[in-house]
Amino acid sequence: MCVAHSKKRRHNDFTKLVNLSVTTFLQRKPTRTRVVAIALYLALFAWSIKRFGLPVDRIAVTGWVLIAFIFANVGRSWKDQFAMLRDWSIFAGMLFAYEYSRGLSDQLGRPISYLAVRNFDRALFFGTDPNVWMQQHLNISKVLSWYEYPLAVTYMTHFILPPGVAVVLWWFNRDEWVRYVRRLSILFFLSCATFAAFPVAPPWLAAKQGYIAPLQRITARAWSHMGIKSVSKVFDRGTAITNPYAAMPSLHAACALLVVLFFFPYMPKWLRIISLALPASMAICLVYFGEHYVADILAGWLYVGVSCWLANKWERHRPSSVIRSGSYL
Repeated sequence: MCVAHSKKRRHNDFTKLVNLSVTTFLQRKPTRTRVVAIALYLALFAWSIKRFGLPVDRIAVTGWVLIAFIFANVGRSWKDQFAMLRDWSIFAGMLFAYEYSRGLSDQLGRPISYLAVRNFDRALFFGTDPNVWMQQHLNISKVLSWYEYPLAVTYMTHFILPPGVAVVLWWFNRDEWVRYVRRLSILFFLSCATFAAFPVAPPWLAAKQGYIAPLQRITARAWSHMGIKSVSKVFDRGTAITNPYAAMPSLHAACALLVVLFFFPYMPKWLRIISLALPASMAICLVYFGEHYVADILAGWLYVGVSCWLANKWERHRPSSVIRSGSYL
């Protein structure tokens, strides 16, 4: 019995020694530890993309953001751990608000609009449906044209770039993360309120109902031709669980512009011009693929302008110490 007690005590002593060694290592070299943790996260994320495809539904995105925060918070105090969960909950709240906007519009009894935005587009283009026009003048045959590949990649950046920027900013500069998430939160709040009050059928769905000429939804087919079928499968799965009537404004168009505008002050003039290729190409692919009307895109850009204006106004009326501390979003 004494031998067993002695073995148990040695085991407990060994466990304490291991825990103490790990804790000491994390405390002595926290920066190096976090760099290793972030590298492991990136490797895990890359493996997941190869195995399962890009995460497009909001639950998967919030999960990956949480894992990123956890990996980057290795070696920090418990106070920092709770602050990390608070920051993540803000980001998760934005994404889930989008998911529940469809249910809210149902509860409010709002009818789905098939004609209002379509008619606005026709007024802009002298009676022509731009989605139909683009598909008639560009390629929708079984043989893909070269421009479909970069446009397909551009479309999918929506699922990586906005949350990816948030993760990177949180890793390296939380003050800038606060500024970025403030603008993104306002954008999502305004957009989700619009989704709930004014649900709009996108062009591909309006075409199915006969409100415009036939359209082919060719958003994901380039990925299959590139041999990356997991992306197209994930897109199909995401389409099945997301809100199809969250079309006005276009968050694809809005987020692409917001990311570019956020980094505008840090770019030289020549790079600013080049960076505008992202929101411009996003607009082209959204119309060409039948995902959004032109009016949706213009509304998304307008919402970005309003979001940035409101955020700037808030920050101008707050002491710089409050902004630096991140106490207010």
